[in-house]
Amino acid sequence: MMPSTKKSTSRRALLLSGTGAVAATITAPAIAQPLPQRRWRCVTSWSKNLPGPGVSAERLAQRISEMSDRELVVEVFPAGTIVPALSVLDAVSTGTVEMGHTAALFWAGKMPAAPLFTTVPFGLDPLAHAAWLMGGGQQLWDELYATQNVKPFVGGNTGPSAAGWFRRPVNSLIDLKGLRIRSTGLGGEVYSALGATASVIPPADTYAALERGVIDAVELLAPMNDAPLGFSRIAKHCLVPGFNKPNGASEFLIRLDLWQALPTHLKAIIVNACHAEHEAGLADAELQNGRALREIMREGVRVEAVPKDILEAAQPAARAVIDRIAAADSRSARIVASYRDALANIGGWSGLADVGRYVPRR
Repeated sequence: MMPSTKKSTSRRALLLSGTGAVAATITAPAIAQPLPQRRWRCVTSWSKNLPGPGVSAERLAQRISEMSDRELVVEVFPAGTIVPALSVLDAVSTGTVEMGHTAALFWAGKMPAAPLFTTVPFGLDPLAHAAWLMGGGQQLWDELYATQNVKPFVGGNTGPSAAGWFRRPVNSLIDLKGLRIRSTGLGGEVYSALGATASVIPPADTYAALERGVIDAVELLAPMNDAPLGFSRIAKHCLVPGFNKPNGASEFLIRLDLWQALPTHLKAIIVNACHAEHEAGLADAELQNGRALREIMREGVRVEAVPKDILEAAQPAARAVIDRIAAADSRSARIVASYRDALANIGGWSGLADVGRYVPRR
């Protein structure tokens, strides 16, 4: 008996249908699913693109966004656009925003030892500071900031600062008595101990205070950062060296619970972006400060040495400030002990190997 045409056709259709499905399974290209995108806000203590830290904040955001192929997009908000300049830590800690770019020296009121992670008068220079963090300082920093639900990183470095910009000549220690200076961090405490009146003013508001005569002097950063703000137009005496700020580390903050929840590859991207920005910030500072220094001198600024009696008085004043921090609590004591150990032991070889120690540079 001949099979029915209908049954034969159905079997053939079924076989063809199965063959097509297998072929489709084999040849259909895999369609990559887009990774979930995170959009995080980073508030700063700086005006937009302020030379040095403001530029570092923008570069960091760009690096992280590009290195992650925009899986993590960081948008920067300058001081005052979401929170004031000196509220960055609180904004990150409480969840107002996800990230911040600022300086640890602003948080002494919350954490007495925090300023050590920016700079210490007569303390570590940028390279030695980075070595300290690598050798155990970062763990102490993490522990300290965990109390605020924040994970900290170095977010760039502007290098050593000037001792300040002064309206009038400073010839001796007596000239600091009663002088009103914008100065933050531990350097501000040292200036106060020397007889000056130090006040904390956000960077963006400092020029107006100097112009109106509210202050007589400004200590902020170095020529590349300070000259664009106009300080050199009013205060024609720039004192060096910056005994008050031998380092210029900024900090990049992430809310701790968000950091902990990130996948490993995004954590690695952030860590490497911060390391890259530390190097880029220092190189930029070295390049731009030389240019800015020549320009302000052409404009009539006098670059003068800090008088010897000020340096001699400032050293014991700085030690007393650090002693006070060490006495605040056990965690602060451990941070100070670690910092002082680094100050005593890091840099021995680089000092010996520096040709400038033996042959004057031309």
